[in-house]
Amino acid sequence: MNSPLLTYYDLAPDATAFSSTRHGGRSCGSYGEFNINRYCGDDASAVAYNRTALCSLLGIDDSRLVMPHQTHGTVIRRITDGFFALPPAGRRSFLEGVDALMTDVPEICIGVSTADCIPIIIYDSRNRASCVVHAGWRGTVRKIAVSAVRAMTESYGSCPDELKCCIGPGISKDNFEVGDEVYEEFAGAGFDMSRISDRHDKWHIDLWKCNSLQLESAGVVSANIHVSGICTYSNCDDYFSARRLGIASGRIFTGIILRNALIKNPCL
Repeated sequence: MNSPLLTYYDLAPDATAFSSTRHGGRSCGSYGEFNINRYCGDDASAVAYNRTALCSLLGIDDSRLVMPHQTHGTVIRRITDGFFALPPAGRRSFLEGVDALMTDVPEICIGVSTADCIPIIIYDSRNRASCVVHAGWRGTVRKIAVSAVRAMTESYGSCPDELKCCIGPGISKDNFEVGDEVYEEFAGAGFDMSRISDRHDKWHIDLWKCNSLQLESAGVVSANIHVSGICTYSNCDDYFSARRLGIASGRIFTGIILRNALIKNPCL
């Protein structure tokens, strides 16, 4: 079985945090090689093979890999042990229309799918909790990152200034060209446009910066925010980019597992 090639983030020794690349799976064409998102038109057998390969690499059962069906909204779901007692239809319903997941259950993988949008991992070492966020431009305008920090504070007692965050591969400001209507949505939402945008032939918006500023406004310390700096548009051979490959293409999966302290992390 081909082993997926992952990009890892050093958030903590007792957590495995990563983003997938395009390498190490069975998908083909614009989905090649590694895609585990079943909502984007890829061959179901390739998706199943890739998912099994990822779970094998991570050392978890397939049932313990949890990913939502995203809709560019701001719904956040908490994954508890009770989720795994639901029948398959109940699990699918719970994950429908969801753009962020959080959990304090060890040895499960929560994650989101992106292909130019911004994935954010939030980790709370004190309370052993995590959250993974899909922040497209619509979710960014609606401040989903702020909502995620607030949800962790309410659910787990997280202290924002103790959280560690990682912003994974996404489209850079140089390549995120938008129309005036998108610029106006950001301006109307109260963003300081002088800090997040530039005008060339069209407006360019910095989604990495937008989400970093949101996390800081929610109380996260700037030094605790790591930006990967990987532009999906510029690096579409290694990471999926919808703007380069089209909507009918694969998705990056960004996830985190809270490891049981008694079990050696298989990915380190």
